[in-house]
Amino acid sequence: MATTTETPAASPYERFGGLAVLRRITDRFYDFMDTETEFAALRAMHAPDLAPMRQSLPLFLAGWSGGPRTWWDANPGKCMVSMHAPFDINRETAAQWAAAMRRAIADVAPGDTAVAEALADVLDQMARGMAKA
Repeated sequence: MATTTETPAASPYERFGGLAVLRRITDRFYDFMDTETEFAALRAMHAPDLAPMRQSLPLFLAGWSGGPRTWWDANPGKCMVSMHAPFDINRETAAQWAAAMRRAIADVAPGDTAVAEALADVLDQMARGMAKA
């Protein structure tokens, strides 16, 4: 009896281009927050210096999408929802986060459009799920 070896399916992380693409998406996302007035309420919730977030978010997204789990190694026992619990996230700021992230993903335009759309959809749901009112 012959055996076959199937190649495992590529993770979403691999499909949209790995950490380099996630860094570009994250930078574009925070650029929108810094420059677009439609994201002013969201920007006001963040520290003046976004550099730590620009470093952290792509690492979180990498592990979350099947890549290296560097963020989890550095933040044992933490999750995005619990880390954002102290903030007064409402429907408006959640929608602003989701819109800025969706635009950032579209601007970077990872080659695998299906996984890029899925990423935007799931992050949209996650952001809106954090809204307290």
